[in-house]
Amino acid sequence: MKSTRTVPDLLSSAANTDGADPEALALRGAPHNLDAEQALLGAILVNNEAHDRVSGFLDPHHFFDPLHQQIYETAAKLIASGKQATPVTLRTFFESTAPIEPGLTVPQYLGRLAANATTIINALDYGRTIHDLAIRRQLILIGEDMVNSAYDAPVDFPPDEQIEDVENRLFSLAETGKFGQGFMGFSSALTNAIEMANNAYQRAGGLSGISTGLRDLDSKMGGLQSSDLIILAGRPSMGKTALVTNIAFNVAKNYKVERQTDGTDKVLDGAVVGFFSLEMSAEQLATRILAEQAEVSSEKIRRGMINESEFKRLVQVSQQMASLPLYIDQTGGISIAQLAARARRLKRQKGLGLLIVDYLQLLTGSKRTSEGRVQEVTEITTGLKALAKELAVPVIALSQLSRQVEQREDKRPQLSDLRESGSIEQDADVVMFVYREEYYIERTKPSEGTAEFQEWMAKMQMVSGKAEAIIGKQRHGPVGTVTLSFEGQYTRFGNLAQDQYLPERYE
Repeated sequence: MKSTRTVPDLLSSAANTDGADPEALALRGAPHNLDAEQALLGAILVNNEAHDRVSGFLDPHHFFDPLHQQIYETAAKLIASGKQATPVTLRTFFESTAPIEPGLTVPQYLGRLAANATTIINALDYGRTIHDLAIRRQLILIGEDMVNSAYDAPVDFPPDEQIEDVENRLFSLAETGKFGQGFMGFSSALTNAIEMANNAYQRAGGLSGISTGLRDLDSKMGGLQSSDLIILAGRPSMGKTALVTNIAFNVAKNYKVERQTDGTDKVLDGAVVGFFSLEMSAEQLATRILAEQAEVSSEKIRRGMINESEFKRLVQVSQQMASLPLYIDQTGGISIAQLAARARRLKRQKGLGLLIVDYLQLLTGSKRTSEGRVQEVTEITTGLKALAKELAVPVIALSQLSRQVEQREDKRPQLSDLRESGSIEQDADVVMFVYREEYYIERTKPSEGTAEFQEWMAKMQMVSGKAEAIIGKQRHGPVGTVTLSFEGQYTRFGNLAQDQYLPERYE
């Protein structure tokens, strides 16, 4: 016979096994402490400095009693405007409020709060107590909503979205109070700066950030810097995805950690890489990396045109790469909120050190954004920058360029070529363009045997196998051009040999 027991039945059953009274369980109220709320409000009304001690983390909605919420909010507004918050000044805002009980009006209640007030020394403890209880009530609310959604099973709210919604709400709750904690002492900021300099001094290559594996690019940027939003842009077929895939592999390959005496792991080099591939599948990305490392043409891999020795080499390389800390999410069309939730999860579970998004224009904003695509991209870039700061990792986001590049004689990209460039250029710490002149010259091939063909051959020889990484913006360093080698058949960027190095072109 099918069971018809409900959640309350199961909870009651569980309570009985623990010896608890089921009626008491059903009558449990939300956690709160009215005494602490009264004590804090009384302290504020007697000495407004008590408000300064709790205003950084305590908001009106953290109070359980609605009247206490109104009193705290009104007092906070008076104090913010430079006025005194006392039972007398607050009286006018509550004269028309209904009495709390027969014989006790709200103005009388304000006077009683002040009369029974304790010293402001305990204000911070009272505030923390009120805040912690409010967080517990929020946890209960999230749990109730999760149970109700799971029971109702709405068609437009499938389980995977329910999980992401709960994760987002729980993470937002967990992060409450961590950010915006007020001013940091300059001595603390100096300590962090010296620690960064020390890490750069001790690290091979003298980099303060994560090495990309490309020597000249690292020299120009100092590596990939923590909390930076790096935009990598270019026209189609320039090699944006190939370059960022190469960087992802190099960073993951160099990942080294050292166990500390306190049981935590310290990252010595490289990083755990999270790769959001909104355009290509995980299999296609893996094929590119395999082609690069095994030196087998990716086209031959896709078409199955490989011999036995090449196949053995692919298998051997894949076995060596299997343990790389490189994680790929190939879900297409996700929102910036979903991306942030998944990045946070990877950070908690694996220790994320570098985040890559391929590419920015395939992300969507929130459903509330209806002001147009430019506003939506602004929300996305702002969200990516905030995520980089929140997780303290560099974020590389690929971006498309407008077609106006093709209309110029010199087709090297500029900042103005970025689509919806206002927000992208403003939010990014680094904007870098990939440019291969070989791509354009190759498409102007004249007829063989002509004088133009000989001139074309000379141009091709100069640019063949070379690419430019043009740094158009760098918040903490110089702009300029870095020349790299490019092997198209393996989709591999590399360091250009010193004897082939071209002078840097500064913007």
